[in-house]
Order: sequence, then structure tokens, then C-alpha cells
Amino acid sequence: MNKHSHSSSSLIAVWISLISNILLTCIKLVVGFLFQSPVLLADGFHNAGDVIASGAALTSMRISKRPADDDHPYGHGKAEVISSAIVALILGIAALYIAYEAISALFEEPAKASFIALLTAFISLIWKQALYVYTIRIGKLTNSKGLIATAYDHLADVYASLAAVLGIGLALIGDLYEIHILAYGDPVAGIIVSFLVLKLAYVIGKEAMDVLMEKNISQDRLDEFAALIMTIPEVKRIDRLRAREHGHYILVDLRIGAPGEMTIQKGHDVAHKIRDTIMECHEDVDEVLIHLNPWYEDDK
Repeated sequence: MNKHSHSSSSLIAVWISLISNILLTCIKLVVGFLFQSPVLLADGFHNAGDVIASGAALTSMRISKRPADDDHPYGHGKAEVISSAIVALILGIAALYIAYEAISALFEEPAKASFIALLTAFISLIWKQALYVYTIRIGKLTNSKGLIATAYDHLADVYASLAAVLGIGLALIGDLYEIHILAYGDPVAGIIVSFLVLKLAYVIGKEAMDVLMEKNISQDRLDEFAALIMTIPEVKRIDRLRAREHGHYILVDLRIGAPGEMTIQKGHDVAHKIRDTIMECHEDVDEVLIHLNPWYEDDK
């Protein structure tokens, strides 16, 4: 799949996510108000935050695809990482909100459960699980940070919807068999979900901050680059090798030792060979910056 196809697939996925979140927000809020379901109302307001997150992902992905310019010579890839940070923030706020509502519900008389509310939560669960599987596959295929963050946002919704299904289901069973304690299954499940959502927010936020702070990529990837570089006969040593993520692509920065008697033209050709070798084997590498140092046989 070429870069244009990657871009199209990512945009389609985030548009589907945005439209789905808008529809699910409307459905949950309407059903929640009509049937006085606190868990659906909380989930609906959570989904409203997802609409903002999906909108941010869509905007950032459009920006990230812009070519490099005078003001942004390394491209606009970090726009997606900023989107990931926004998603992490929204998830963190949602987790605290869910926890607050769930704890408050423990000290109140539980509302009467509704089968329509249960059905709505179940539809949301299936819908969000399908969205998660779809977006995480496209996100990893295209290495889109914004889309991967959106996928984890869907996964958080899966947890929330599962809690809603369990909570409303237990309440319905409690009403049927007059087991009053089961009516509190909803808030207890909500507290558990809030921790899961908060954990997701931390993971997404940490990854976004690592990219924004230009943390080096994994040692395994650096070793792969080093192995490829040393296949070039003219490369005698690697003096420095660094690489950083810049959104959906990687920038590589290296210094190598090459025979000091080489001409400038030969050195230029060697640098091109190194760059082409790395980029052919790693499609996510967008730029390779190479500095040549002179090397002589008696060098230690």
C-alpha cells in the first residue's frame, strides 16, 4: 500500500469514527433522558468528548499530511501527536467524570432499570468493538498516531459500554427477583471502568509526550538500521546513530566513517546509497540525514 492509499485509509477511518461518535452520543443522551438511565447519560456525555477527540484527530491528520515548507522543514507529522495528547486529556477527564458519577450513585437511591437502556448499551458495545478493531488495524498499518489514539478511545468506550451492560443487566435482574443490592452493580462497574480508562489515558499521553520530547526510537529499530548501514562496503564505522518519530514517520540522523581519500562525488553517492537502502526496507522512514567523517586504515 502506497503513502496516498495510507492517507486515504486513515482519513476514511477517522471520518467513520467521527460520524459514529456523533450518532452514539445522540442515541445515548436521548435514551438516557427518556428512561432516566444515569449510566447511559454518563456514557453519552463521555461520547460527546469522543466527538471532540475524533474532530481533533481528523484536523491533525489533514495537517500532518501537508508537505514540508519553509516554516516546517521537517514536515507536519507531529500534528498527529498533538491530537494523541488531546485524546489522552479527554480520556483522563472522562475517567474522572465516570468515577465521580459512579461514587455519587452509591449514595443515592438507584433509578429503575430499563430494557431499552440495556439494548442501547449493548448496541454501543458491539459498535465500539467493531470500530476499535477497524481503526487499530488501519492505524498500525499506516503508523498514524492520531488514529491509534482514536482506536484506544474506542476501546475505552468498549469498557464503558460493557460496564453499562453489566450494571443495567444486574439492575434488571435485581428488579425481577427483588434483590435490591444488585441495583448498585452499575456504579461499582463504573468505578472499575474509570480506572481502566485512566490507565489508557496515561499510556496514550506518555507515548505522545515521548514523541514531542523527541525520545529515541527503540534499540531494536536502531540495531536494524545499523545492520543495513554496515552492508554498504564503503561504510567503515558508525560514529553516531539517532532516530526519532515525527508523527507517522521517522527521521534518521547518523554519522559514519568512510575512506578519507574518497572524492566528494563518491561520498555523495555513498550517502544516497545508505539513504535509499534504509528507506526501501523501512517505509515509515521519511528522511535520513547523513554526515561523513574521514576514516583511515590506521584509525583506532
